[in-house]
Amino acid sequence: MHSADLLDALVVKELPGRRGLGAWQALLRAQATLIRQLDRDLESETGLPLADFDVLAQLAVAGGELRMTELADRALISRSGMTRRVARLVEEGLVRRAAVAADARGVVVELTEAGMARLSETAPVHARGIRKLFVDQLDDDELTALETALDKVTLDCGFG
Repeated sequence: MHSADLLDALVVKELPGRRGLGAWQALLRAQATLIRQLDRDLESETGLPLADFDVLAQLAVAGGELRMTELADRALISRSGMTRRVARLVEEGLVRRAAVAADARGVVVELTEAGMARLSETAPVHARGIRKLFVDQLDDDELTALETALDKVTLDCGFG
């Protein structure tokens, strides 16, 4: 049996009639395409990579600080990857690390004034990209249906 035929047979066994496979593949393509373009646009216009923007934004949304482990979870980055990213952001003066008083092993990452200023410069560029690349492509009913469906998937998986 050819490898493509084998893969197809295995998929059809778990997804009879390939139900939902097209939607799944479209979701993955859209996510990868949007993230790549948002990253390219943000970095070319502001010099800040999307992953760095996300760290700064997660800290701002959380009130300015988060434990390193929670920051990694929210930004969907491995803990080791987050450690390297935060080290670079510390060097740039955008965040600082602080020990958690009650836990000698715990580390809190705090947004600095320079980090908040950088976020203020880049957030409008990021929001414009979201509008242009995503929101403007869909009507209100499509946006509502997509949000509802994705929230359902997220909740059914135990997140959210």
